[in-house]
Amino acid sequence: MRKVVAVKFRTSAKHYYFDPGDLVLRSGDAVVVETSRGVELGWIRGEGREVAEEDFGKNIKLVKRKATESDLRKDRDGQMKKKDAIRTCKEQIAASGIAMKLIDAEYTFDGNKLIFYFTSEKRVDFRDLVKELAGQFRMRIELRQIGVRDEARMLGGLSTCGRELCCKGWLMDFEPVSIKMAKVQNLSLNPGKISGCCGRLMCCLKYENDVYVELKKGLPNPGEFVDTPGGKAKVMDVSIFKGIVRVKYVEAERTKDGPEQLSSDMFEYDKTEIRRKGKRVSGTGHKKSAASASSESFEREIADALKDDIIEVIQEDA
Repeated sequence: MRKVVAVKFRTSAKHYYFDPGDLVLRSGDAVVVETSRGVELGWIRGEGREVAEEDFGKNIKLVKRKATESDLRKDRDGQMKKKDAIRTCKEQIAASGIAMKLIDAEYTFDGNKLIFYFTSEKRVDFRDLVKELAGQFRMRIELRQIGVRDEARMLGGLSTCGRELCCKGWLMDFEPVSIKMAKVQNLSLNPGKISGCCGRLMCCLKYENDVYVELKKGLPNPGEFVDTPGGKAKVMDVSIFKGIVRVKYVEAERTKDGPEQLSSDMFEYDKTEIRRKGKRVSGTGHKKSAASASSESFEREIADALKDDIIEVIQEDA
């Protein structure tokens, strides 16, 4: 077994694991570690734990040291200097006319490199901008394009639920989210209600999706015809959590002159009491009703509005 500690860096919500060696570390302690980007300052999250050697292998690195007052002062200086760096970079972007939005800047802990994070709707040629910035700051310059989800993670904010954005507070990795998840949960397909601050589908649509999928097993769809203890009926509504199906009995079958005649009263059955007959029937004959066509058209519009909802995940191996 081997003891490891989780370390979080300022620009990432993901935790990376390091060997504390002989150091006694507690949650919240600042530490200096070596990563693929060089020496960095991070913060301990949680308590150390014992793990099997094969879970991490020999690639796990040692924590170099607990951060000293000098290390913390260097980090504070970098945070102060980045404000001037952002202002300068914005001026250069405006002068060059490049279509990009600057989000944040970061000085590496060793002070050898300055990283600018930006978003853009397309790929941009920023080679001349890098040369200008390198001439002004006299150090290595890196411009890194990120997605709108990463922008929301960096800037932070409050979601419609009133709590801090999940991606800023605790969500380590972005997972694929689709419009189908909103439909499974019977949510409004209004983009303004199911989109987050980033303009993409809210990550929380994923959290309960598996529960809804499991509970909906065996439940018919509204508009579907089923066999009940009282006879053939048409499904009018379903209660996913209670497993209840609300139906109206078919009193007269559909004809070429009109739709089927349904009972005026609605009846409730447990999903185990009904037997599904087939797919949903809409309108008369084989033609879809105007309401059904309108609904499908609206769903297509929603899909088109969210077709760019591609999860852009930037993962850096520490």
